[in-house]
Amino acid sequence: MCPAEFVVGQADWDAAAPKLLTGMFSQLVLVRAFEEFVLELAAEGLIHGPAHSSIGQEGGAVGSCIALTSRDTVNGSHRGHHQFLAKVLTHLHPEGIDPTKRFPEDVRDALLRTLREICGLDKGFSHGRGGSMHLRWPEAGAIGTNAIVGGGVPLAAGSAWAHKHAGTDAVAVTYFGDGAINIGSTLETFNLAAAWSLPLCFFVENNQYAVSTHVCEVIAEPRLSGRGPGFGIRSWKVDGMDPLAVHLATREALEHMRSGHGPTLIEADVYRYFHQNGPFPGSACRYRTKQEETEWRRRDPLDATARHLVRRGILTQEDVEGTVTRAKSLMAELGEVVLEPRPDGKPGTRRIRPSEWPDQGFVDEGIRGDLSELSDVGFTDCGDFEGKLTDVKFIKAVAEVMARRLETDPRVVVMGEDVHRLNGGTNGATRGSKEAFPDRVLGTPISENAFAGLGGGMAMDGRFRPVVEFMYADFMWVAADQLFNQIGKARHMFGGEGEAPFVLRSKVAMGTGYGSQHSMDPAGIFATAPGWRIVAPSTPFDYVGLMNTALACDDPVVVLEHVDLYNSTGPGLPDHYDHYLPVGKAAVRREGGAVTVLTYLAMTQFVLDAVTQTGIDAEVIDLRWLDSASLDWETISASVKKTNNVLIAEQGAVGTSYGGWLADEIQRRLFDWLDAPVERATGREASPTISKVLERAAFASTEEVVAKLQQFAGEWPCPTSCVCPRSPRTRRRWSWPHGTPR
Repeated sequence: MCPAEFVVGQADWDAAAPKLLTGMFSQLVLVRAFEEFVLELAAEGLIHGPAHSSIGQEGGAVGSCIALTSRDTVNGSHRGHHQFLAKVLTHLHPEGIDPTKRFPEDVRDALLRTLREICGLDKGFSHGRGGSMHLRWPEAGAIGTNAIVGGGVPLAAGSAWAHKHAGTDAVAVTYFGDGAINIGSTLETFNLAAAWSLPLCFFVENNQYAVSTHVCEVIAEPRLSGRGPGFGIRSWKVDGMDPLAVHLATREALEHMRSGHGPTLIEADVYRYFHQNGPFPGSACRYRTKQEETEWRRRDPLDATARHLVRRGILTQEDVEGTVTRAKSLMAELGEVVLEPRPDGKPGTRRIRPSEWPDQGFVDEGIRGDLSELSDVGFTDCGDFEGKLTDVKFIKAVAEVMARRLETDPRVVVMGEDVHRLNGGTNGATRGSKEAFPDRVLGTPISENAFAGLGGGMAMDGRFRPVVEFMYADFMWVAADQLFNQIGKARHMFGGEGEAPFVLRSKVAMGTGYGSQHSMDPAGIFATAPGWRIVAPSTPFDYVGLMNTALACDDPVVVLEHVDLYNSTGPGLPDHYDHYLPVGKAAVRREGGAVTVLTYLAMTQFVLDAVTQTGIDAEVIDLRWLDSASLDWETISASVKKTNNVLIAEQGAVGTSYGGWLADEIQRRLFDWLDAPVERATGREASPTISKVLERAAFASTEEVVAKLQQFAGEWPCPTSCVCPRSPRTRRRWSWPHGTPR
């Protein structure tokens, strides 16, 4: 299989329907006028951040998008204004826009809203948060341009998966450039899309340059479309400066995908007239010549389309010039909506109208959802099942609750490495589910970036609720862009709207001898990453209740599991897997008055064992929910106000620990109630290693908690104590373990 070179001639232009050509011309003119106006604003310093111009590249986006329907979805790159606008204009007027008439009002509104977004203004599509590089309008099938090179490609695969498994013939198109085709996430997605026969078009806009590096300097095979056949993907190479050629190639690709034959790849040779960012040409930076730029400009897609329209008598030259004039006038009018003369400034200088800016109080809104989707859920806890809890094997609860949700909710889809084999994956967590739900338990290639991003795209699509398994928590680093830049930030970045019901299951494997790259506790990393919710169940009962709530939540949730718990038994409800634990509710595992011990996951039992050994009257709180939005401050505060001492106990390395963040929060929120600084029982700086002795020395367990509790015991009471009056508590005596009191 080799890429096909798609070439059109005058006969093809003569055979093209007039409405197709006038529709393409209208879009080319509008996109060009829009981009020229954006560069004008950038030159005046009115665009905060980059202005990645697509002038010169419009032919690829217009030629392809005009072939799509509103049900088809597209995402794009940081240089994506033309991709976004072409999809929006086709959505608004699939029959085409008449270039001889006044532009429709809905076109004006869409251009204004896009301009506002690029300027960072409140009435933009994402209330100004996305700006130039993050343009999204789901109703039009524009599911988001992306600032990370190659970052949107796996997400588009998720959209394509959703189209296919929802029983539609819709397709997804992901636009990216000559740089992204070398990115791991892109190549991983090539493989995954081909293996799963997804209706996804990889549209490569080869504009010849990264920032200043020519494509031929960094690859051995300059035919980028040659990558497709190596993955079994049907591929085309086309002149992207010829919008009709792009359109006809896209129609062939669409027929291939809509017929169920899997993904396609189109390489369109285009040219970026300006530098990477801003209103000056690349030749000004001396990485290309003016002669090269002139030669490419002779092939301008707008001019070429206009010439064919005039030659065929479809438009006159006056019609062409009138269309261009009207488009420029329209952009000037839109500018007057958002701009005003600068007060006391030089004549002709402008500024953004103050009323256009978003309120600064909006800054943190929409990082996560408001949980209104859980308003009809009946929450219960251990106390509601008095006398019914019995010992249940932890891993059985894991497998049974997932099977139950697959049975009751057709939106749930499970994916990960080996989840469909080995009688339930490497730990038995999906036991029996593949046989019962073969189309919704998916074994993936070893490509975390691709299948995590695909799950993210499914979640953002809204028709499915993916559960993605990482065999070990350390693998999150391989997929960090998808987890943290994409899935975690999506809701907030796109204006606080949209959902991402994505569940990530991952296990902590300290003590198993798997070494430095398979043993981390990721709680501290996720706790400092915006957008995520974190659950850490320590009993079978909690696992079922927390997983059910996570799957009902419209935010991304990481469900942490510990290998020490899999084969353990604990309180649970055999044959009952439909209870839901409330968001933000911790569990007091032991009441006490001397010190508050905060812990989670497998460390909970180690703490209880340590308390038994020392005899200290500690209050042990199993946090359950760890993220900042869900932490149970009510329970924590009540305990600290009673004990006036805090110990945070966790297994993992001190550098990336959850306790560092939590200790800071406690000392800021509850300083007046503390008799001493927050203490921590945690692992060492080093990651656990293969040596059994060194591994044990690296993480915390019962012995480390015992030592910390004994340290507390050795400090109560102290005959040389000082008096530390701190309102609102009654004065009490205390000897500070770390120096004099403040």
